[in-house]
Amino acid sequence: MIGEQPDPRAVPYHWLAMQVDDARELPRMVQQLSKHAQLRGLWLYGEGPERIWDWFRDPYTFVQAAGGAVTDEHGRLLAIERLGQWDLPKGKVEPGEVLDEAALREVKEECGLVHLELVGSLCETWHTYERKGRMHLKRTDWFLMNGSSADQLTAQHEEDITDVRWMDVAGVEEMRRRTYPSLVRVIDAWAADPRRPA
Repeated sequence: MIGEQPDPRAVPYHWLAMQVDDARELPRMVQQLSKHAQLRGLWLYGEGPERIWDWFRDPYTFVQAAGGAVTDEHGRLLAIERLGQWDLPKGKVEPGEVLDEAALREVKEECGLVHLELVGSLCETWHTYERKGRMHLKRTDWFLMNGSSADQLTAQHEEDITDVRWMDVAGVEEMRRRTYPSLVRVIDAWAADPRRPA
């Protein structure tokens, strides 16, 4: 998170708040996340959050993605397993593609769903990753969707997806323990959204 100096009580558990005064400090601060496994995030602050954001994103290649938090008629959440972690279906937005259309396409491709209804925007997440020696900064726009358990689920193996399933309450809790920190925010938004079937 990048913002104003926080009240210490506002910093989430297992997050580290750090003041940034120069762009050269950022790589060292970001390395703190990989050095300390218990850290879940950084709250960076200083004069001008916009300037800190510009410093942070400068070395990355930007990637726009879109995905779906899909609920079936029983109130279950659609999940995929990829590379040993529970995840939600998502993927890169093609040039000229509208975000919600990309999200619908990705969910259908990765999970095999046929009957899929877009409910609306849910939240956004950001994360970084390295691929082929280049660092990427990915923004994913998430959409709430309704699907049907009558559709046969099919994992898109060429995208390293090994399992697709509807998660009940216990499954969602298992997901929280075996997913990426940025996905917990999406799961929380899905669970709290009054538009989804209960």
